Amino acid sequence: MKKVYIIAEAGVNHNGNLEMAFKLIDSALKAGVDAVKFQTFKASEIVTKLVPKAEYQKKQTNADETQFEMLKKLELDQSAHQKLFQYCKQNKIEFVSTPFDEKSLFLLKELSVSKIKVSSCDLTNLPFLYKVALLNLPVILSTGMATLPEIVLALGVLAFGFLNMQEQPSLEAFKNAYESKPGKIILKNQVTLLHCTSEYPTPYREVNLLAMETLRKEFDLNTGYSDHTQGIAVSVAAVAMGASVIEKHFTLDKNLPGPDHKASLEPDELKEMVSEIRHVEEALGSYEKKPSFSEINNLLVVRKSIVASKNISAGELFTHENISIKRPGNGLSPKNFWKILGCPAPRDFFVDELIEL
Repeated sequence: MKKVYIIAEAGVNHNGNLEMAFKLIDSALKAGVDAVKFQTFKASEIVTKLVPKAEYQKKQTNADETQFEMLKKLELDQSAHQKLFQYCKQNKIEFVSTPFDEKSLFLLKELSVSKIKVSSCDLTNLPFLYKVALLNLPVILSTGMATLPEIVLALGVLAFGFLNMQEQPSLEAFKNAYESKPGKIILKNQVTLLHCTSEYPTPYREVNLLAMETLRKEFDLNTGYSDHTQGIAVSVAAVAMGASVIEKHFTLDKNLPGPDHKASLEPDELKEMVSEIRHVEEALGSYEKKPSFSEINNLLVVRKSIVASKNISAGELFTHENISIKRPGNGLSPKNFWKILGCPAPRDFFVDELIEL
């Protein structure tokens, strides 16, 4: 089984502080994840000045400030990105980030990141998705808030861009790219879909984890789960259901000010989640049903055989009264019980002796 790719989502939990961002990377390293992910954006490029905060943001931050004011304090500049990228490279953990605007996308390109993570909020931002696809990097696409037709359209844009089709972008062109054989092939090679619920934290009743299986069946792509619930149970369950990628927010301290800390794991919890995921993926094994190595050792001890329930003389007929079923299992199988009833004993048998024919 292919190893589950675990992304520790630092996001904006550095609170705009570079030193805290380094500490988040150190925490992710200790937890044993595959990648640590940040968010790359310029507040002026992604929100208007007066747009209100989401309700969850109001609960965790100053309700009087605008979303722009909040995001402005959470930006990391190009120099910070370069330092974080190099630190990850030195420590052999993958640096991943979600760009939220075109300038940020090309900042990540200049860093030579190996993949692009696209947020649920940009799944319907088709011009941006087109720019993402033109980079020809693997894409992890979150699908929070999305319907299946919206996902089809987003994948069509990505296919169109990946194929670098020499025609004017249009809804019809995206549809044709998605339905084409080359489009299906390149999406299979380049795109991972993440089921997601865009609420922080996500109530368990709104997780709808079975929809991850719907995505897998509908699109035949690698599929995983971006988890905004509290705790680790849902991420572990997603792995048991076949998730190839798990993304989970983490923080140094849930009590820190900021929009995402409350819905994040603390370092010890992140480490526990990684451990439990590795246990589950090891336990999944293969689709073949057969005795395991350990079971083979136990099989002869715990299964049963046909034995004499009283002393039996040679030539005496086997009956319900003189044979029974007991451990161990290295004798005549109980499946032969009815076959030997009424047959003569080939020799003398003592009580509890395994019957042999």
